[in-house]
Amino acid sequence: MTAELVRGQNHPLPHSRLEIRVTAGAPVLACATLGDDRGTVLGVEWIAHPGSPTLPGIEVSRQAAAGLRFHVDLEAVPDRAHLVHVLLALPEGVGGPSRFGTTAAPFAAVTATDGTEIASFTITGLEAESAVVALELYRRQGAWKVRAVGQGYAGGLAELFGDQGLPGAREFAAGIQEAVARHMASAIQAPRNSAADGARVRSDRSATATQPGQTAGGAGGAAGAGTTSGAGATPHQLPG
Repeated sequence: MTAELVRGQNHPLPHSRLEIRVTAGAPVLACATLGDDRGTVLGVEWIAHPGSPTLPGIEVSRQAAAGLRFHVDLEAVPDRAHLVHVLLALPEGVGGPSRFGTTAAPFAAVTATDGTEIASFTITGLEAESAVVALELYRRQGAWKVRAVGQGYAGGLAELFGDQGLPGAREFAAGIQEAVARHMASAIQAPRNSAADGARVRSDRSATATQPGQTAGGAGGAAGAGTTSGAGATPHQLPG
């Protein structure tokens, strides 16, 4: 039976291989941090984010979306890491909401790989915050548990990373946000470019086919020469 957690409540994790499924009222970006026994993130190599989505035992989504999945293998998490924090943040500079208080409350469900739900948490009470620690997976006497956290940060990822002890937190958070914004902008632009290219191809074909004084063979040759192959813009790849 699924445990419906409230803020601060914990629950045992009976499996080491898990998925964490998130739904939100607006596109969010996913990050995960590994912390030592004091919860400190020792460096950027302890952070999974859209531009570098994998850590030992952790994988996050490369894209911002209203539905996300985290993949977790607790047996592969390094021994030095005692905590795994599941983070959500609103993308900046893309015209979306700037705070969680204007969207539906995010919902996180921890499931086994076969889809069986273990625990869930609806992250209520957020207002001015634009980043939140949704869940914490932690070791306790050789076993792993999940805790519902719901700690929000009005200063966004920069404040959140700083609270976890990351050096250069502001610059690192800005780099993540910039890369996500570029990716979202190019993903929107690509279909538009493809549609415009397709219209140009049709226009070129129509103009060539109606040129006067051509034989059927000449018209076909002219159409072949006049046709342009429209290539849609390739979505920007986030830095590795």
